[in-house]
This record gives sequence, C-alpha cells and structure tokens, in this order.
Amino acid sequence: MLKNANYTFSKRFVDISAALFALIMFSPIFAMIIPFYWFGANKGPIFYKQRRIGENGHPFDIYKFRSMVVGAEKKLYSNPALYQKFVDNGYKLPTKEDPRITKFGAFIRKTSLDELPQFLNILIGDMTVIGPRPVVESELKEYGTPERINKFLSVRPGAMGLWQGSGRSEVPYPKRADIELVYVDHASMWFDFKVLFKNVLAIFAGTGAE
Repeated sequence: MLKNANYTFSKRFVDISAALFALIMFSPIFAMIIPFYWFGANKGPIFYKQRRIGENGHPFDIYKFRSMVVGAEKKLYSNPALYQKFVDNGYKLPTKEDPRITKFGAFIRKTSLDELPQFLNILIGDMTVIGPRPVVESELKEYGTPERINKFLSVRPGAMGLWQGSGRSEVPYPKRADIELVYVDHASMWFDFKVLFKNVLAIFAGTGAE
C-alpha cells in the first residue's frame, strides 16, 4: 500500500481525538481498576509494559493493565517447557493454562479492559486505533520473507486490527500473518471503520479473548 498523505493526516487526527475522548470517558473505569493493585491479592505495579516493534521497525513500550503476577516474564523464560509451549501456541498461553495470570487478570483480559492503557500509546503516536497488532521482535520471523516483514512494518501498529476482529487467539500463525498483511494492502479510512466494527462485535461476543 502506498501511503496517502490525506489518509495519514486524517488517521492521525482521528487517533488523537479518539485517544483523548477515550481516556476521559474511561477514567471512571481506570479509577475502579487501580485500587485492585493497591489492596487486592494482585498488589504491585498497575501497568505492564513490554517492548514491541512498531512502524518501520521502531521499538516502543506498549502499556496494559497488569494481568499477571509480578515477575511474570522471568517466570516464563526460566521454565523451558512453559516457554516452548508459549512459542508453539503463537506467543501466548491459554488463560486457564497460564500460571502467571491472576484471577483479576483473567477477568480484565476476558473483557479487554487490560487494553485500555494503550490509548496512551495512541496519543503518543507509537500506535494507531486501527492497524496490525504490534509484535515482539522474536515474532517477526512468523511473517516469513524480509519483504513480508517490511510490508508488515510499513504501517503503524494498532490497538484493534483485522486479526483481532477475525478471532484473535482463535487464529494462530501463519494465518494470523496473512490476515495482518491483508490489512496493509487495503488500509483506508473506509476499511478502518470496517475493521473497527468487526472488533466491536468480537469484543461484545468475547471472541478469542484470553
């Protein structure tokens, strides 16, 4: 897809407007969630950040409400069997089989509330509302050839994408990579609204939410 200046400007305007609106509208939810990290069994940092690869290969830290125990990354990498299962399952583990996820974390994942802090990433400009899901560096190999990887990285990653609207965790690699690249080929304001609608339906249906 050749980038269109009008589309790029319009998309960024929508991103900033949507991020500001969402952060204001969802502030009561933020206020209800945060105390769980102060007083509940899930005590510890409120936000979880992870290094992802963004547009043109630019790395950035993605923000989420923490759904795992403190030290979850270390717990994963120190267990070879668990890590291999994580990789084999498309760089994720089913919630019920993941020993790192707390009960509260399972709830906010199921309802997608853990994703709300990503509006901060959108406001900053690391992400967009609609675009391919940002991946960790080790996942790039799932996109195959250097040409496909560069194509995937040619657009800004999004909080909601075609893969998520198509089933999220129910759609593993390599089909996931193909779906994400379909978005790159068809990216436009009209297609973005179509993807947004698919994501809203998936969220309410709980499709692929883990």
